[in-house]
Amino acid sequence: MSTATADHKVQISDAGPSLKKISIEIPASAVESKIRTSMDIMADQAALPGFRKGKVPRWLVEKKFGKSLRDQAKNELAGEAYRKAIEENKLKVVADPSGGNLDKVEVVDGKPFSFELEVEVLPEFELPSLEGIEVKKPTVEVTDAIIDEEVKKICINEGSLESRDAAEGGDYLTGHAIMKGKDGTEYYNLKGAVVQKPTGTDKGMILGIMVDDFAKQMGKPGVGDTFTVKAKGPEQHEVEGIRNNDLTMTFQVERIDRIIAAKIEDVVQAFGMQDEKQMRDAIRQRLSINVQIQSQTAMHNQIAKHLIETTKLDLPARITANQAERTLQRRRVELLYRGVEAHKIEEHMAELRAQSNVAAVRELKMFFILFRAAEQLSVQVRENEVNQRIIQMAQQRNMRPEQLVQQLRQSNQLNAVVQQIRDHKTMDTILAKAKVSEMSADEYNKWAKEQKD
Repeated sequence: MSTATADHKVQISDAGPSLKKISIEIPASAVESKIRTSMDIMADQAALPGFRKGKVPRWLVEKKFGKSLRDQAKNELAGEAYRKAIEENKLKVVADPSGGNLDKVEVVDGKPFSFELEVEVLPEFELPSLEGIEVKKPTVEVTDAIIDEEVKKICINEGSLESRDAAEGGDYLTGHAIMKGKDGTEYYNLKGAVVQKPTGTDKGMILGIMVDDFAKQMGKPGVGDTFTVKAKGPEQHEVEGIRNNDLTMTFQVERIDRIIAAKIEDVVQAFGMQDEKQMRDAIRQRLSINVQIQSQTAMHNQIAKHLIETTKLDLPARITANQAERTLQRRRVELLYRGVEAHKIEEHMAELRAQSNVAAVRELKMFFILFRAAEQLSVQVRENEVNQRIIQMAQQRNMRPEQLVQQLRQSNQLNAVVQQIRDHKTMDTILAKAKVSEMSADEYNKWAKEQKD
């Protein structure tokens, strides 16, 4: 497919399932005009020693600012041409462009500017009916036993660290971790890394990699010791070079700590509560929101299963690194929303990286289905909904909202929050049209187990 306008030529071709390559050529006249305009603006605004503002010679502007102005011109030309190509060719883009050669090409006076980008697009497929899906709703109660467990977790979280000379099950080791591939390529070099010695199992995690015989390979290290762990890189890792690579990870132990749970009376005082009863009442209120989220998640999962099984959609045999990273971001934000503890989230991430390619493609399929369903149902996400979701997630983690925003921004996950809200609203819209029947938590767990068997 090729198109042309007065200022650029566009060629679009298939680069794989749900992937398009966009080749764009911008004529020399447009390049020259953009560079000249940028130079003229800079010449009017520049204030260099020995020259009044607006009186700096063009050759000096070129010498001082030429490289940065051309980079800026390149980005503006490419961005405008890309947006036009998407709009004119009616491409339904589902992620930012990746790949191509834009980083390697430069704009040059008097020459056309040509570049290529690869974009992930919504594949063509038909959605099944979104009405009348049969859904089971589990009714979950916040029991005293559940509150007891939550109190234990809080006491551990508020506990103190006791230094140890040698690691035992459950202890945390802090140190310098390095990951290398079989050819010596270094993927991670992290000071202050933390691992936990497994308890009751050999399975453990290091640098985001789940290792089945981690405890055996770790041994019984003490402070100052170094241990080596070898593992096969997960097939779905977001770093392409780690996938299926023979990894060697070394860990030099700098300190070993054991968490000593805080006393309940100290926790009550630290939280500014009058007594343990007031704290338990506050926990019950918070967990009541959690069980509603759990019930909603259970129903969403049933809808997802139905849509995946009834939608015919061709997908790539192997997901890309960008798709893998997006899946991890979606899952991480979902776990934040559910109030899962931070260290448990990292375990979930490691397990997700280790999942089979079939499961990874299933996640990708669900992403495309929800994207199309949101479009069909005219689901929109408003700014106040994003703010409310961030406040809710921050409360789950006992953080200030602005702290969570900063954390999400640093980890490039703010877009994942918007996507999560859109997905949830889409699911809720489908759920409103479903045939819902309630059952107790025990009945639901029995039914869910039968569905898996």
